[in-house]
Formats: sequence, structure tokens, C-alpha cells
Amino acid sequence: MNSPITGKPMAIHTEVQTLNFRKEEFTVKQRFYLCEDSGERFTSTQLDELNLSLVYNAYRAKYHMLSPEEIKETREKYGLSAVKMSEILGFGPNSYGLYERGEIPSLSNSKLLKLASDPESFYSLVKDWGIDNASTKTKLLEKVSKMMDEESETDFLESYLLGNSQFSELTGYRKPNLARLKEMVVFFAHKVPSYKTKMNKLLFYADFLCFRELGVSISGARYKAIPYGPVPDKFQTLFENLAETDVIDIFYTPLDNGNRKEKLIGREDRPFNPNLFTTAEISFLDKVASKFIDTNPSDIVEISHKEKGWIENESARNFIPYDYALELKAL
Repeated sequence: MNSPITGKPMAIHTEVQTLNFRKEEFTVKQRFYLCEDSGERFTSTQLDELNLSLVYNAYRAKYHMLSPEEIKETREKYGLSAVKMSEILGFGPNSYGLYERGEIPSLSNSKLLKLASDPESFYSLVKDWGIDNASTKTKLLEKVSKMMDEESETDFLESYLLGNSQFSELTGYRKPNLARLKEMVVFFAHKVPSYKTKMNKLLFYADFLCFRELGVSISGARYKAIPYGPVPDKFQTLFENLAETDVIDIFYTPLDNGNRKEKLIGREDRPFNPNLFTTAEISFLDKVASKFIDTNPSDIVEISHKEKGWIENESARNFIPYDYALELKAL
């Protein structure tokens, strides 16, 4: 973006600011263009949307609210329209749809939305639904009852890999989604067959690039700062599971010291499934693949060591908060 004052290109800067939202103060990072000659600050529509989403996310995290994505998923798993969900929860006719599109609910409505996401609690809400059509209500109760039985069986792998993580700054304000994370590995295994050291960085940069641009990650995965750079939590188990279930192939190369290198390669009979992602998310995956396609593992490790998120969290082996994405250097 060029300065409206001087016409010169302006760089994007990031600054921690304290902002008010619903009569509360939130300290969040914000992005802006700076005109070096005049000292004036400017934003674009895209930056305004990003900055606002960062404030909204801080508010949602403080009150443990569902994300817009989770709100939409709740309705879809019951097979209901937004209007019907609003009726069951006692909202206005258009409220549920607005919450799906990003409007922040009141605290009381937020509690109802969380109740609705749990089939057992939602069953009670449906029982109290004052609908005239008894058949519609009966069918929905039967469906929810069946879901209660199905959801009692915990997916151990997903729980182990993602740690039952909640929507927070460590998940990029997205509920962790194992299917999306797996598919990201499939994408890179086809586009940029890589040793696991490099694959970990590709995943990191894709998730953090998405957060920098949209204020939300792609997968919701948590990334830990270790000596070899940022890595997704439990990455070794993730890769081994993908190989064991014939989602990708892993080729092993013995080393002189007795160890071995592991290269992750896509399978012809298991292509990437783009249906789990938005067009913007796929563009971020493509951008990361193109940027690092010829970068070897040791070089991408060095590149990742220049990222502030790794520098400030490596000594304690901490998880890296996603707001460090606003200061990415490599992309």
C-alpha cells in the first residue's frame, strides 16, 4: 500500500495495543501501515477486518465462547436450519445465522450455544421446544438420542494428538481439527515431498500464515518451540498413523550414526481432499509450498530460527501463541 501523503510504499508494522470492547479492555497485537516520512498510520479493509477479529477472539477466549465455525458445525450436525436452531434456543429468528457469520453473542446466549453443542444438553432443549408439529420434534429427539450414544465413544487418537485443546491463542482461535491437520500433511506430501523436519516447518508456516492474514489458523494445531524449530505437538505419532493407514508413504534412509531419515511422500491412490478447506486456505498452502519447494531441511530450520515466536519460546520448550504470526519474517 502506498502512502496517501507521499505516494511511497509503506511497510506493515505490528504493535501491542489496549482496546475497549463491550466495556472491557483487551491487550492485543494490531497491524497497520506506517508512512515513515509523516509518521501517520493507515489501515486497509483487510487489516481492519483482521484487527477486529483479533479483539473478538480475545473476548471469545476469555468467556470460553464457541467460534463461528463451531456454531455452524453444531447446527449442521443436527441437520437444522439457522431459523429452527434459533427457535429451539429461544433466540430471535435471525440470531443463529448472525452468530455463524461472526457476530458476538451475549454471554447468556453464548451459554445456550455451548449447551446446544452437547447432544445430551441439546436433547433437553428440544424437549422444551414449543413446536406445533409433534412429528418433527419426535424425529429430532430420536436423532439426538442416537448421537448421544455415538459421541460416548471417544476418539483416542484425536484426543492424544490434540490434547482436548480448546479455542485459544495456542490453537489460532480454531477448535483443533485432526482431519484438517492430516490433510495438510497430505497436501505437502504431494506438493513438496519432505523429510519430517521440513514437513513440520511447512505445517507451521501454513497455519501461522493463515492466522496472520485472517486471524484464525487452518488446523487448530498447537506448535511447540524445540531446538529444530517449531513443530506440531505429537508430530511423530501423527506421521506414523498416516503411514500405517495408507494415507501417505514414509521412506526411510539409514544414516551412518545408526539413525535414519524419514521422507513423507504422497500416494497416488490417496490424493489431497480440497473440500475441507476454503479457497483462501488452499492459497496459503500453495504459497508455503512454492516458497519452500527447493529449501532443504537444514536451511528451513535456520529460517524458522529467525522467527520471533520460536526465539522467545524455545528455551522453555513452550507452545507458540499464534499472535506471533503477525510478525512472521519468512513470508
